[in-house]
Amino acid sequence: MAEPSYEELKAKIAELEKKGSGRRTGALEYRVGEKGGVSVYGLGRFPVTLYYEQWVRLLDASQDLRAFLEENKGAGKLKLRET
Repeated sequence: MAEPSYEELKAKIAELEKKGSGRRTGALEYRVGEKGGVSVYGLGRFPVTLYYEQWVRLLDASQDLRAFLEENKGAGKLKLRET
């Protein structure tokens, strides 16, 4: 197999940089997987994947979740980012 040319390598690097730069923006990205799960990218190192019904349950409980987070924020049990 022949070695890739300089131009081919440059094109490949540009393609990889283009793909990689979208994930570093901090923006959330949503995708539907082969098995029907909805994944959210951009929250951390790995995506969060749940099925439709699970997302609906989580969103329905969002006020309770917010209240829980606020109640436990001062307890030192949550990992909080220094700002």
